[in-house]
Amino acid sequence: MDSEGSLLGKLSAEMELLERHVMMLRTLRRNEPMGIIRLSEQLSLPHHKVRYSLRILEKEGLIVPSPDGAMTTGSYHEFLAELEGFLEALARRAEELRGSLADRS
Repeated sequence: MDSEGSLLGKLSAEMELLERHVMMLRTLRRNEPMGIIRLSEQLSLPHHKVRYSLRILEKEGLIVPSPDGAMTTGSYHEFLAELEGFLEALARRAEELRGSLADRS
């Protein structure tokens, strides 16, 4: 039931993607600047996935390219705080949904 095309599969894939982006962002912050090859090796991810995540993080204004590799921007801490609040709200909604499943009338 958890196939990629299913409702739950799509949700799972989006969570995995978010996890990858956050993992990459945190790795960059600790080791910046970093290029694609070094990120790929450190995170054990294929180059194409690293490139995609870097493109998304740059589009969101969380990183900037430099001649030596990607670097985080001043938005880093604000994003993590916003993400933490979002995940807390998501957890509450998940619990509410779980509770509604108990009422399977």
